[in-house]
Amino acid sequence: MSTTQSERLRELLEPLVTSQGLDLEEIAVDSVGRKRVLRVVVDSDTGADLDQIADVSRALSAKLDETDAMGAGEYTLEVGTPGAERLLKEHRHFERAVDRLVKFQLTEGGELVARILKVDDEGLDLEVPGVKGRKATARRLAFSDFDKARVQVEFSRKDKNEEEA
Repeated sequence: MSTTQSERLRELLEPLVTSQGLDLEEIAVDSVGRKRVLRVVVDSDTGADLDQIADVSRALSAKLDETDAMGAGEYTLEVGTPGAERLLKEHRHFERAVDRLVKFQLTEGGELVARILKVDDEGLDLEVPGVKGRKATARRLAFSDFDKARVQVEFSRKDKNEEEA
């Protein structure tokens, strides 16, 4: 997909997504043979439920039908959320990941897995889990200290309410 088409689609679709109380996170057009798929990823600070996804999908479909943004030919529209192991890119992504375990690819090499405790304009306050019975340690990480950050799935994580009880 050309940058021009991507920018046009974003300009066209973002106001509709925002009007539904969601953020437009990503737009991608994939082609396989003659089939094209327009994937739109949305999210919000509180997440997006199925009803919101359905509402925004209908609104986007209607808008796309009345324009030529996708050009001639058939395509499939898929609207969804970023998923459990989302890549964190924007400042708001890090804010939404507070209390989540995240894997960081460090700029100097290596990886760090830690829980985000606090986010500010300069970086992150983290809790690095202890290994082999050791206590967790605090660490500060500037945004320039890492290249990538991805939320990790935790199957045995205690809920905050369980910890307080």
